Amino acid sequence: MYFGVKCFLFVRFCVPLYRFFEDMKARQLLDALEQYAPLPLQDGFDNAGLQVGLTVEQEVTGALLCLDVTEEVIDEAERMGCNLIVSHHPLLFHGLKSITGKNYVERCVVKAIRKGIGIYAAHTNMDNAFGGVNYRIAEKIGLTGLSFLEAKAEVASVIAGAGVIGELPAEEDGCDFLERLKVLFGIKCMRHNGFKGRKIRRVALCGGAGGFLLPTAIAQGADAFLTGEMRYHDYFGHDRELLIAEMGHYESEQYTIELFAEILAKRFPELKIVETSYNTNPINYL
Repeated sequence: MYFGVKCFLFVRFCVPLYRFFEDMKARQLLDALEQYAPLPLQDGFDNAGLQVGLTVEQEVTGALLCLDVTEEVIDEAERMGCNLIVSHHPLLFHGLKSITGKNYVERCVVKAIRKGIGIYAAHTNMDNAFGGVNYRIAEKIGLTGLSFLEAKAEVASVIAGAGVIGELPAEEDGCDFLERLKVLFGIKCMRHNGFKGRKIRRVALCGGAGGFLLPTAIAQGADAFLTGEMRYHDYFGHDRELLIAEMGHYESEQYTIELFAEILAKRFPELKIVETSYNTNPINYL
């Protein structure tokens, strides 16, 4: 009788779990990401979405999460038994007229197809989403009362916007604030203007290349504006208005991997989720 009960429990509970793995399609994972950050939220220049490999009906054995797709990352996905890569930055920004292996993008496409690995990107749609990349940066810094720096029109009833603005729990000295950011984000070199103004309390930010939001940050009374990278001439004329600081493109967006993991783990707790072990930042400092 006891043996019979054990068999019943195995069939009742373990077999459906096995079928769950068998039936997990790429579409299920992509739907979870796109419900959080719908593809229509992406900027016009972008190319987010499924780019290489899997059809949406293929089974997913695991997901490897990264900021950038490189040949090493594809090899890592294979070693870890993951046939789907979820990246922040799209491997394919522009159309390919040939695939001959003459650059790393073409080599990645060939390698991913040969190994049966799909590549999906959630880029500016994840930047612009409520609770997305910029919100994660702000949370790491400790900002509260967050709102979009520049609101966008709703898409499919989803609130969206570029950058965020919020407040620190208490004002901080400008230099102390920058030193704290260097430690928190592992920044080797922080570029900033010659800020001579007030203490820092109200902070605006945008991960990646967000210099276009500087005028909006000023208009909204920010004491500091943080982004991944900015143009040289954008620094002029603001020393008495606010602190401007570049965190580095990779450094500012590194916690996107953590965000991906949380979205997928919440929906698919049994899914193999692997965060890449590679630092794909192509910029080095002497």
